[in-house]
Amino acid sequence: MAGTSQLVKELREKTGAGILDCQKALAENGNDIEKAIDYLRQKGLAAAAKKAGRETNQGLVHAYIHMGGKIGVLIEVNCETDFVARNEEFKTFVNDLALQVAAAKPAFVRREDIPAEIVEKEKAIYEGQAKEMGKPPAAWPKIVEGKLEKFFQESCLLEQSFIKDPAVTVKDLLAQKIAKIGENMNIRRFTRYQLGEA
Repeated sequence: MAGTSQLVKELREKTGAGILDCQKALAENGNDIEKAIDYLRQKGLAAAAKKAGRETNQGLVHAYIHMGGKIGVLIEVNCETDFVARNEEFKTFVNDLALQVAAAKPAFVRREDIPAEIVEKEKAIYEGQAKEMGKPPAAWPKIVEGKLEKFFQESCLLEQSFIKDPAVTVKDLLAQKIAKIGENMNIRRFTRYQLGEA
């Protein structure tokens, strides 16, 4: 039994899954750790959406310094338990997010965070641009909508392409990590500092 509990502990450390889930994964995969990890990942993908409503009041505030002290990022990412907050995969994920903020300069976490007056100002600018280009007024709403989507993709961390894998957005990456680690996670906030920037 001691051997099995050691395997459960190891599997929990690697995946962040619950004790019962780890026991079941090991039992169904002949105590093979790698197969159990794959099993949990497959189960986790189906369960990721269910985790979205769960409270996240643990996690990390992480500091990242880039370019020899010229750029700094403070980011808070939350999870459900301090066990996951200490997990190496979670820490690496948080560091990757800080690197994303340093490199891609998002201003907001999600589009819902953008104040309505900023969105309205952008819309007015894009409408003015469409007018200046001589586009017919009937085409303006479509042009404004397209430019606004691009603005969201550039300004919102969750909508940016992940710098280490541009085929996925940060939002997709977050969903993958929730599925793999087995807990709900939330990118709460960040601040980016650049030397000499007002």
